[in-house]
Amino acid sequence: MLIERIHIENFKSFKNTTIENIPPLCVIIGANGSGKTSFFQIFGFLKECLTFNVTRALQTLGGFHEVTSRGNTDSDIIIEIQYRMEITGKNRLVTYRLEIGLDNNKKPTVKKEILRYKRGSSGSPFHFLDFSMGKGTAVINEEDFSKVDEELTKEYQELDPDILAIKGIGQFQRFKAANAFRQLIEGWHISDFHINLARGSKDNTGFADHLSITGDNLQIVAKNIYDNHPDIFNIILNKMKKRIPGIGDIIPEETQDNRLILKFKDSYFKDPFIDRYVSDGTIKMFAYLILLYDPRPFPLLCIEEPENQLYPLLLQELLEELREYSIRGGQVFVSTHSPDLLNAAKLEEVFWLQKKEGFTQFKRASDDPQIQAYFQAGDTLGYLWREGSFSEVDPQ
Repeated sequence: MLIERIHIENFKSFKNTTIENIPPLCVIIGANGSGKTSFFQIFGFLKECLTFNVTRALQTLGGFHEVTSRGNTDSDIIIEIQYRMEITGKNRLVTYRLEIGLDNNKKPTVKKEILRYKRGSSGSPFHFLDFSMGKGTAVINEEDFSKVDEELTKEYQELDPDILAIKGIGQFQRFKAANAFRQLIEGWHISDFHINLARGSKDNTGFADHLSITGDNLQIVAKNIYDNHPDIFNIILNKMKKRIPGIGDIIPEETQDNRLILKFKDSYFKDPFIDRYVSDGTIKMFAYLILLYDPRPFPLLCIEEPENQLYPLLLQELLEELREYSIRGGQVFVSTHSPDLLNAAKLEEVFWLQKKEGFTQFKRASDDPQIQAYFQAGDTLGYLWREGSFSEVDPQ
């Protein structure tokens, strides 16, 4: 699945804005306070709505009135996502729309939740899921294209008003579109990597399929890949040798007191050394490669400001890895303040956030004639950013 368009209303600085024609790798730049973090919070917010409920997700961000746009606290939050999905052999454009507001008792509620797509080449998109205030219907035979829209079977359901319908009914296979979108959201990974949490020995307890949001289970996940997917671990190791000069080997090792450590072998020295003595950039690059070569990759990655602790020349190589990941089928959103990372981006991959009168709009680099002309003449995007070619964005 590939997200092509996101429309946002009344979510923090996004009073009414749309980002569309989204590529598999999307690089977002903007000044401090322009809304980069808020944009990434939308993905985390939807995932928390699905995992728990709307009330819990809003509380995590400070409550309904803290999430809504300034001066617009009585209006509903609207998030609409359009994405491509293969259905019965055809690549169809599916729309998910969510409207969240307060009921008469000032409690958060799902005022409207819709999942729709066109079943044919013409006509209006059909609502396969349509809920309001906890009540609605979902189609159970949507893939029976021998039937016209009116003949499809709708099943009526009632849910708690602050529970997403894709959470309640999306767990059942008979609701194909809802089930698929639920799985998409469950597979989102919003990275908030902390180098201090990734370092050091870890208790060798439990099992971890994926790198956590903070990276605090790096040793456990690396050991899992090392033991169970040696071919993938060799790919990661070879990438590290290519990206980090001097790296000879990396071994996730269990200590006598049943803890896990990472041992790094320098090609110039005989004995390996543990990760506490390895540079921040080396640990972070290894963690990103563990994430990008996960045996069961995420359908969508959100990575905020990966340039922290990374040597500038590594940023271009990291963006190459992110692009390779998107080519393999996983969509990537990455925000940055780094001209060095931006220099490795393609024109059609870059968007910037323009904030005026307190509210944010998306701008696409390839839609700007001046930026396009400079880029085609040989200027890099990082250089153009430094020179002020992106309006209302100043890296200084």
